[in-house]
Amino acid sequence: MGVVTLKSEPATLTSELPGRIAAVETAEVRPQISGVIRRRLFEEGSLVRAGQILYEIEDAPYRAALGSARGGLARAEAAIDATRLQAERYRELVGINAVSRQDADNAVASAKQARADVTAQRAAVQAAEVNLGFTRIRAPISGRIGRSLFTPGALVQAGQADPLATIQRTGTVYVDVTQSASEILNLREAMRAGGLTRDNDSARVELLLPNGKTYPIEGRLQFSEVTVDPSTGAVTLRATFPNPDGVLLPGMYVRARLVDGVRQAAILAPQQGIARDPRGRATALVVNAGNKVEQRFVKTDRAIGDRWVITSGLKPGDRLIVDGLLQARPGVTVTPKAPQPRRTALARPGAASNDKAGN
Repeated sequence: MGVVTLKSEPATLTSELPGRIAAVETAEVRPQISGVIRRRLFEEGSLVRAGQILYEIEDAPYRAALGSARGGLARAEAAIDATRLQAERYRELVGINAVSRQDADNAVASAKQARADVTAQRAAVQAAEVNLGFTRIRAPISGRIGRSLFTPGALVQAGQADPLATIQRTGTVYVDVTQSASEILNLREAMRAGGLTRDNDSARVELLLPNGKTYPIEGRLQFSEVTVDPSTGAVTLRATFPNPDGVLLPGMYVRARLVDGVRQAAILAPQQGIARDPRGRATALVVNAGNKVEQRFVKTDRAIGDRWVITSGLKPGDRLIVDGLLQARPGVTVTPKAPQPRRTALARPGAASNDKAGN
């Protein structure tokens, strides 16, 4: 009867959580004025830099508006001299009662109004210059730009619902994963009880891609959301991953493997030694001090490799039966021995030649 003597040992506990890739920065390119697109100055799917001109809008109406504003400013500036000189003359004439004080006050007010008109016209010129600048739509951030939803000749408007294009910075990406609130509470209780500790590796995150392969670069856990989603009962955690080759695409579904902590005195039992009874309870057969078989009901936490983490039912020093379970019955006296090495699926020497001989 093959048995394994259990012992306590440190075990690193990990969790696999579902998540989605998100770009670190996402910007929608939108027009800030209305007009007809004259040119598109980028290639779809290319890398663009912040400030690069992406679209040109027909600017003739805005150049005309700027010229009109500059003319109004020149008119207002010319009126300043006339009103100022008139106010100075009336100030002298009112001293000799050549004009009424009311006329003098009106002249001073007209001079102030002329100065205010100049300020207003300068603001109008600045607004016209800003609008003219908006006829060249620039990239708000650096990143990879997607497809253009509008072509040259299309009419666009400020405040429209659809963006012209979307830019995403994906040199580094976020991975937003969700973990149930109950799991987080259990981990915190285990840490408070001293059975679980965190180390420097707790911030490391591995990523499992949709094709089942492991992403070659590790990420780092950044923070955990401060509220629980009432619709799912889960908390969102965010990790960052370098993405130099652009493998991780925004919106991609992935699974993240996080380190929950280290259980210093864990009992790890080989999976072949744990069975289920008809009621679904986990059971184990152990050999007691009298070499008799005993049945134990156990509780498992998770699997680490080919072993279960046992939380109750087994203790260090127990001899767990892993071979000959079909012959083992509670109360039967057995002779414990080391388990037989498990056979692998590797071909035995000569197997290939036998196959050839059979053909």
